[in-house]
Amino acid sequence: MIDIDKLRVLVSIIIPCRNEERFISKCLDSIIAQDYPKDKLKVLVIDGMSEDGTRETIQRYTQQYSNIKLWDNLKKIVPTAMNLGIKEAKGDVIIRMDAHTEYSEDYVSKCVRYLYEYNADNVGGTMVTLSQNDTFIGRIIVNVLTSQFGVGNSDFRTGTEQPKETDTVFGGCYRKEIFEKIGLFNEHLASSQDMEFNIRLKNNGGKIMLFPDIISYYYTRSDFQSFCKNNFRNGFWAIYPMKFVKMPLSWRHYIPFAFVFALLSLGMLSLYWWIFGELLLFTAGFYLLTNCFFSAKISISEKNWRYFPVLIFMFATLHLSYGLGSVVGLVKVLVSKNFWMMQNSRTVECLQG
Repeated sequence: MIDIDKLRVLVSIIIPCRNEERFISKCLDSIIAQDYPKDKLKVLVIDGMSEDGTRETIQRYTQQYSNIKLWDNLKKIVPTAMNLGIKEAKGDVIIRMDAHTEYSEDYVSKCVRYLYEYNADNVGGTMVTLSQNDTFIGRIIVNVLTSQFGVGNSDFRTGTEQPKETDTVFGGCYRKEIFEKIGLFNEHLASSQDMEFNIRLKNNGGKIMLFPDIISYYYTRSDFQSFCKNNFRNGFWAIYPMKFVKMPLSWRHYIPFAFVFALLSLGMLSLYWWIFGELLLFTAGFYLLTNCFFSAKISISEKNWRYFPVLIFMFATLHLSYGLGSVVGLVKVLVSKNFWMMQNSRTVECLQG
């Protein structure tokens, strides 16, 4: 095992944020409490011109702690914030942290240790999902977002018992040299930029690892409207990046799209042929039975059968809103000139090859 005190590499933490007045103090306090050597820890908060009290809060920390710096992000999107931070970062290791999150006191030290111990290029850990507000709906949302039925094989959300190689992690602790090798984050992608970067990393022989004892605590949205909007947005950005880059994601990102597309297609076809109406009923019925099974399982685990009907509704809301977002994303991709220009370019490359 590597002795972290002897390793003592300089670590730069990059925190993209915008309008995070409620959570930025919790995030920064958890970073200040890290057991990593303080003189080897630099914090860059890249603010997207917040309009609440976020900037004033950060400025108070910069006055008290010399290793915390505030930078402006005029474009207000995460990939720009990351790229600004990477260019300003010092040292050999870069960790992306989320302003909506608190971190266990050994988060940085374990990230750095495992990065070198396992000769990885990016490491991350388990994200414990917490509700912003401890309400009935908030607790339901937490259960939905930590269920395999809800989010598929997203191990950093659902948890894992052993260290494992994976396709992506929450946040991420990177060797700085990897950005010199494969480039920075794609600023065309207002979302999904981390997934695209990690796909690039894997395609270039990089190693991404997930460790169950690296713990962070993420405060998720706890009201129905925000839940729907965020899922639609995530679904949209699972597909829309194809307008700019070839980005084959994990199968979990496409299942809601396939489900919604099947429902829409079968619904339209059933107007002309009865057999498609039967297939529509079978598909919807199978989904409902599966939904009921997982909803009952969670209700039993929580010892609260009031959860059962609400879980059924919220699981369906998650999958349908995500899938509809993906359908809209695909439509926008198909009407994009840039997408078809890329396809023509690839065809020419194949013919020449």
